[in-house]
Amino acid sequence: MLQHLTIPRGPIDLAADLYLPDSIDDAAPLRTVVLSTPGSSVKEQIGANYASRLAARGIAALVFDPAHQGQSGGEPRDLEDPYRRGEDISYAIDALSTIPGIDPERVGVLGICAGGGYAVHTARTDHRIKAVGTVVPSNMGTSFRSFQPDGASVALDTMADARIEETRSGELTRVNWLPDTLEEAEAVGLTDIDTTQAITYYRTERGRNEHSTNRRLSRGDSMLLGYDAYHLVDQLMTQPLQVILAGRIGNTGSYESGMQLWKLAPNPVDLMVIDGAGHYEMYDEPEYVDDAVDRLVNFYSNNL
Repeated sequence: MLQHLTIPRGPIDLAADLYLPDSIDDAAPLRTVVLSTPGSSVKEQIGANYASRLAARGIAALVFDPAHQGQSGGEPRDLEDPYRRGEDISYAIDALSTIPGIDPERVGVLGICAGGGYAVHTARTDHRIKAVGTVVPSNMGTSFRSFQPDGASVALDTMADARIEETRSGELTRVNWLPDTLEEAEAVGLTDIDTTQAITYYRTERGRNEHSTNRRLSRGDSMLLGYDAYHLVDQLMTQPLQVILAGRIGNTGSYESGMQLWKLAPNPVDLMVIDGAGHYEMYDEPEYVDDAVDRLVNFYSNNL
């Protein structure tokens, strides 16, 4: 069963979908997982693939569009603010506590790619979250800092100048998360398998969604550069942790990020590496997603 929800988030609303098991025992409130999705994705994409499978296995799952993105409110559009992404999760948990049949004492999170870092960062200080699951988790701060050829501090100087110009002109700059086509990627020399698979997922019929713009507001990049999703994890994130990684190590950094998280966490419970899978194949390839969900269901069943 699928319910469309509107989640109050201060002056704006988040658009969300709540996936419920087809068979519900009214006498037994449901354990529920809130999904935190990759950067640029919307609720109908990767989040839906995992949420629908969790619900089919008896675990309610809530997936939402981040503030400023998809069908959620918030201006300016296309902002990827890692701190607001974490707050979105807490607002989603607020909403769950008001829904009949949901057990507010049995709420977990599942973070995928960048959403894995956001979920971890939130769980450190929101202990309403009782279990933390991650699939190919990424620390967006580490990723963004690694992309800067002249270093993060030089990039921040450039961004400061650009924001002054934006303020003067009144025109906000947006950039692509990915090339829009495989041809565009090839033209600029981006032919590695991970970039190719990312474009194939996000920008073709395989995974494209009309509400996913593939654009990122440039002024948010300075926040990403200063972000560390794993800051104080070793001291504050006491919840049970599940890490699921793709066995084919590519250039996304998620394998390395996941192993770092595993070593930092005070209460690591289960580590799974799916042989043969690439990062983006964990988004929708049935063989790999089903394997991951099987393990996640066991984790949440034992820890929520």
